[in-house]
Amino acid sequence: MNVLVTGGAGFIGSNLCEHLLLRGYQVVCLDNFATGKIENLLPLLDAYPNAFKLLVGDIRNLDDCKKAVEGVDYVLHEAALGSVPRSIKDPVTTNEVNINGFLNMLLAVRDAGVKRFIYAASSSTYGDSKLLPKMEDVIGRPLSPYAITKYVNELYADVFAKIYGIETIGLRYFNVFGRRQDPFGAYAAVIPLFVKKLISYESPIINGDGEYSRDFTYIDNVVQMNMLAMTTKNLEAVNQVYNTAYGERTTLNQLVEYLKEFLSEFDPIIANVKILHGPNRQGDIPHSLACIEKAKRLLNYEPQYSMRDGLKEAVKWYWNNI
Repeated sequence: MNVLVTGGAGFIGSNLCEHLLLRGYQVVCLDNFATGKIENLLPLLDAYPNAFKLLVGDIRNLDDCKKAVEGVDYVLHEAALGSVPRSIKDPVTTNEVNINGFLNMLLAVRDAGVKRFIYAASSSTYGDSKLLPKMEDVIGRPLSPYAITKYVNELYADVFAKIYGIETIGLRYFNVFGRRQDPFGAYAAVIPLFVKKLISYESPIINGDGEYSRDFTYIDNVVQMNMLAMTTKNLEAVNQVYNTAYGERTTLNQLVEYLKEFLSEFDPIIANVKILHGPNRQGDIPHSLACIEKAKRLLNYEPQYSMRDGLKEAVKWYWNNI
């Protein structure tokens, strides 16, 4: 089978590329390296010269999308501009990439007759909904431009499925973390950012009092969900959106304590690094916790890594790679 991974040079995308190649798939990666890194792909390009193809292109360019889907059976669409703060600072570019680029990919998939389109949705779609745990059919109003774009993706996918008969599956990611997540970018996610700070004996700054909570989800659980979505033969499972998470809530205060605990195994001094607190971040929701029963029922999803187990693995990777 031939699989296209858009945004394949990024954190999640490169892990998907690696997993697919290890299992004998032919893989095409489309990336413009706006946020992805060639370093994530070089080992794969060396190890799989006949099975792995890199296309440098932009999903905002319809011709690039059409070229990328030629001869492809499945698309795993990871390409996007993430980050709530980035979208608040620059909503126009976020809209261009996440909505216009998404529509281009749907058009390319439709015209090429691709079997199935699996795309990265987001837990930010739940917006101001106070329901916990989050269930797929109950959402609130978006709280950021980024959240709007990810919700529009779901609407477009649903319409294309109904009008053109495309098979789509959306995966609402909940705070994914793990190997290759960049700690150095201007919009680095909280876990790699805190790890980088602690390793340097610098004080991490928690937004607010630290009691905001998230359903932190290890990368291997996300890879599992993508593979289940791509390969399922359950027709009831298609043209749906699914929470992609572990189903457990962790506060930011707990997160920092876990990180100090695990990093202290490599360097005991880290246990004494002080934690600072700053103001709450604009566009943040207080709590996020996923119900994963729908994914279990329709996709046979059984996440293998708890937050703590995944964090142990992630800390090992960061210690050896930062």
